[in-house]
This record gives sequence, structure tokens and C-alpha cells, in this order.
Amino acid sequence: MNEDTYINAKNMKEGGYSIFHQEYIIMAEYRMLQTENLPGIYVIPSHENSFLWYGVIFIRSGTYGGGVFRFTLTLPEKFPDDTVPTITFTSQMFHPAIDAVTGILSLSEVFPQWDRKQNHIWQILKYLHWIFHNLNMKVPANNEASTLYKTNRKLFIDKVKESIANSNEHIYDEPPTEDKHYITFKPYDPNVHDSAKNMMLKVPGGNESSHGISWVQSGSYQSFSKDDTA
Repeated sequence: MNEDTYINAKNMKEGGYSIFHQEYIIMAEYRMLQTENLPGIYVIPSHENSFLWYGVIFIRSGTYGGGVFRFTLTLPEKFPDDTVPTITFTSQMFHPAIDAVTGILSLSEVFPQWDRKQNHIWQILKYLHWIFHNLNMKVPANNEASTLYKTNRKLFIDKVKESIANSNEHIYDEPPTEDKHYITFKPYDPNVHDSAKNMMLKVPGGNESSHGISWVQSGSYQSFSKDDTA
């Protein structure tokens, strides 16, 4: 093996290790967020590209209650030693913290820079949930939405309802990608879904409840537990 061949092989080995280590960090971040309480938020890394995550958030109460919004989370090339990851809504959004043109969620207030020792992806998703219940942004990404929220609440709510209706109208659209991990929804089909529904409605211990049990307690974002329903 001559010197040039040796150097190329060494670089490939080092580069391969670097990529492997980076993938490990990304998967560790994904496992970490699965242990956190992230109500109504579902995310999964792309099957083709671990730097791209598909997400959906269900808003169950408040001004945006009833909304189902799609988003992507994009990790920078040198993650975690790089800039802050980006959340981009693919649903039409009217929100003070979300750019109306690009759909990008402004994270500058809480993540001015990314510190791999202190910052994690689950924290971004916590903030994502928080913004739908705290609309008074210090540095808004959508000035129109921010101004209306402060000066004309009725018109603001009307525009939010339009945003919700537009997003929910496209819940069952065909996927824009062939990626196996893209999150899709199908209309309720009793022949397919009733058995799973009935299992979910069973009270722990085998008794049936006439009202059933939701995975989320009414008026809160806390999941039911055995202790709650015993």
C-alpha cells in the first residue's frame, strides 16, 4: 500500500467513524425524547435521512384547540456541534412565533445558540407545545399575528380558525414523499379500527366503562394511568 492509498483509507475510516458516531447521537436524542412528556406531539426520523424528522402536533385545547399541524424538524449538518435545529410547519400557520411565508418556528428567544451539553431536541418540542398556549412573543416572527393578538383578538381568533380548518382539511392528503416514515392518516374504518378502539376503552382490571377512557384526561394533557382509573 503506497502512502496516498494509506492516507485515503485512513480518512475514510475516520470519516466513517464520525458518521457512525453522529448517527448514534441522533438516535440517542430520539430515545431521550421518547421518555419525556410531550403531549400531542408525534415525531419520527425519516427512513432515508436521520437529519430530517417528520412530526405532527395535536392541539387539544385553547385558541388552537382542534388543530392538527404537520411540521418537519431538520438537524444541521454537523449536529450536535452546529446551529440550532429548525422546525418548519408544512401546514398553513397563523401564529406570532411562526413565519407566515417560510413556516419556520422562531427559536431565537429560547435557543440563541446550540450547546450540545445543555440542549436537546426534546426541549425544542417542549417549546413547540408551549407556544400554542403562550402567544405573547417578545420577538415575533409574524408581526401581523402578534399585532392582532394584542389589538384585535376577535380577528386574530378568526384567522387562527381559518388556519386550523385549512390544516385539518389536508389531514388525509396523499404523502408528498415515498419515505416509509412519513406520518399518514386514514379515515376511521370500523372494520379496521373498532377492535383497537374497544381495547383502549377497557378499564384496567377487565371492566367496561360506559363512557370509555381517553388516553388524555379531559381538560389536561396528562395521560391516564392505572392509578388514575382504579
